[in-house]
Amino acid sequence: MPKSFREHRPQLVTGVVGLVVGAVVVGGIWIATAAGHHDGPVTASSAAPSSSGSPSSSSSARPGAAASRSASSAPVAGGAVATTVRCTGATTTVRSAGQLTAALQAAAPGDVIALAAGTYTGNFEGTASGTQSDPITLCGGSSAVLDGGDTDKGYVLHLQGASWWRLAGFTVQNGQKGVMFDDVQHSLIDGLTVTRIGDEAVHLRAGSSDNTVAASTVTDTGLRKPQFGEGIYIGSSKSNWCTVSDCKQDSSDRNVVTGNTISGTAAESVDIKEGTTGGTLSDNSFDGTGMQGENHADSWVDVKGNDWTISGNRGVHSLLDGFQTHELLSGWGTDNTFTGNTVDLGNSDGVAFAFRPVEGNTVSCDNTVIGSNEFSTTKCTR
Repeated sequence: MPKSFREHRPQLVTGVVGLVVGAVVVGGIWIATAAGHHDGPVTASSAAPSSSGSPSSSSSARPGAAASRSASSAPVAGGAVATTVRCTGATTTVRSAGQLTAALQAAAPGDVIALAAGTYTGNFEGTASGTQSDPITLCGGSSAVLDGGDTDKGYVLHLQGASWWRLAGFTVQNGQKGVMFDDVQHSLIDGLTVTRIGDEAVHLRAGSSDNTVAASTVTDTGLRKPQFGEGIYIGSSKSNWCTVSDCKQDSSDRNVVTGNTISGTAAESVDIKEGTTGGTLSDNSFDGTGMQGENHADSWVDVKGNDWTISGNRGVHSLLDGFQTHELLSGWGTDNTFTGNTVDLGNSDGVAFAFRPVEGNTVSCDNTVIGSNEFSTTKCTR
């Protein structure tokens, strides 16, 4: 194939600094996002974990103290500065799993729940909604760890019928599923670390629409069942619609997945299901090392929804292909656009953009392929 597609190849951006992906608007708040993890102190939660694993109190920490996750910043390519969301003005500072559970149960619009450093063991759920002007915020540094305690069962953090939330900065680990949204709208996941998960790390389903997953780090999924070990999962399989969405299509629409770093997933980095429409997958970094190929998981991204824009993503080490589309249900898996992505498969058999079937999917000629792999199963468009 012509080498012109491979000129000016950008490098895969991973690690602490990440890739600036611009501003994301959620709940009327503009937030500059960056791929990779950023961590800063939570002013009201400087206490170290106690020997029991629960956060211990500190004389400098007090309920209602301002909890500010410092906006980490560092120069990146092009002289831009990577910044992350600030979490200020804590209305509640929690230091134990019991306090966190109580704060989530009592959450109201405008609340800012700050997590002190330490380990919070259990399964946590939020059901209240914020508003566009007064979202509910749950925030902390990466040393604030929500730990489900068992990769074989339970959701570590579950929003159920709740909208206008911001989840920022903390770590989620050791659950069957990491962060689950059911019927959630206009909410933001920013700068989380989600790791050591039995199935998928982050899942937006049951009509969860107009949400953003940004600047987060996802690693080590599929520890229970590799075929369910996706990094980020949008919607639900048609075989689950009667369970998830009252036997109707799961219209988890217009979600944005941007600036995330995803590696060590046993299945796809991102799985976009039939029934979902109009989302954006942009400026993410994928490393397919660890993909196990069960249940046909052999690409970084599998798109079965419609009208998605997939742009500016970078991937290395795929089991087979880079990006795939599939028609699992008539009328779905079409009209998706792939532009400005960089593909380094690290194998000799895969196709960078494998549309099966092609349908109305388009791949632009500005995508970059590193190596000798076939560019696409269809002609590119300029």
